[in-house]
Amino acid sequence: MRIISGIHKSKRIQAPKNLPVRPTTDMAKEALFNILNNLYYFNDIAVLDLFSGTGNISYEFGSRGTENITAVDAHSGCIQFINTTSKALDLSITTIKSDVFKFLEKSNTKYDVIFADAPYEFELELFEKIVTLVFENNLLNEEGILVIEHSKQTNFKNHTRLSYQKKYGGNMFSFFENEEIA
Repeated sequence: MRIISGIHKSKRIQAPKNLPVRPTTDMAKEALFNILNNLYYFNDIAVLDLFSGTGNISYEFGSRGTENITAVDAHSGCIQFINTTSKALDLSITTIKSDVFKFLEKSNTKYDVIFADAPYEFELELFEKIVTLVFENNLLNEEGILVIEHSKQTNFKNHTRLSYQKKYGGNMFSFFENEEIA
């Protein structure tokens, strides 16, 4: 994986092979950040990276100037790798080793961007539980956005907070906002 833009542009990061991860592809990540770049000044936002895995998305935000980044993952090897890498890159990433659902149930911090790259094999109910917990617990700032990465087999088309979806290769991003869509 590589960092697409910012102070660490083109920096390649090699994750250990023993981590249970599927990093977002460079093509999909670049497309996602093109969308987010039109919505936010990265140095002014708070980001929550759920199922953070290798930290791929967190590093991209950090490289682009975001200083308030929280990465949550249940796997201790992933958390350790993010800590080591963010220190080497001098990025301000707070890591939390936790089950994502438990974290969302207990959190009371608000974010501008919440990114969730849950396992693609999750049932729709688990993906929907992420959305439900984010909005029930009021975890997004007013103009905030929840982005869920998933396979094209997962369908959110009837969800009232879904604002739009983008497909890039085998990756799909669904964007959810505070305002319910009729």
